[in-house]
Amino acid sequence: MEAETLAMAHEIDFSFFGLFARATIVVKLVMIMLIVASFWAWSVIVIKLILYRKTRHEAAVFDRAFWSGEPLDGLFEEVGPAPSGGTEKIFAAGMMEWQRSHHDDGGLIAGATQRIDRSMDVAINKESEHLRDGLTVLATIGSSTPFIGLFGTVIGIMNAFIEIAEQQNTNLAVVAPGIAEALLATGLGLFAAIPAVIYYNKLSADADRILAGYESFADEFATILSRQLDS
Repeated sequence: MEAETLAMAHEIDFSFFGLFARATIVVKLVMIMLIVASFWAWSVIVIKLILYRKTRHEAAVFDRAFWSGEPLDGLFEEVGPAPSGGTEKIFAAGMMEWQRSHHDDGGLIAGATQRIDRSMDVAINKESEHLRDGLTVLATIGSSTPFIGLFGTVIGIMNAFIEIAEQQNTNLAVVAPGIAEALLATGLGLFAAIPAVIYYNKLSADADRILAGYESFADEFATILSRQLDS
């Protein structure tokens, strides 16, 4: 009897595609949803890693140019009113407001410092939205996919018990496929969730560091402009 049971178990395909093919429609939908979620999470991760690396490089290049001693007006002409880098956008926002804050005769309009600060704050907020865009996807995938996988597991185990009841048989060949199918749903849920959680924390910390650099630059730039206003 044991030899017959083992022979039947060996004939069952326990590969991913075999288990997927045997699964019920509900479990198949759960598996497909988890696979799509995993691909979605990895696409966000790769895009953000590339974006943050590019952002840090652009900030480093502009930072060297800014502290090179070149006049601010000359640097603004090189950068232009619509640059691509985050630090450059903050600089351009401050410079445009600085230029708009002067009368035709060269006199300064009252409240220039506050307007310049607000202009740079708006630019920083826009960059923050751009940097953090998509991170909520990782948070959602990381928090929800384990439970979606658990739902598939519950359905798979329930189907295994139903099959046992229908066949009036508890041998390995009857029980194993349903249990394996159920555990596969759990595994797919964890496969989607673990990278999403890890990279959500990493990318959030990277975004915070980049934004802290923007804030520091805005403060330093505002100090420079304040000195020119007082001189």
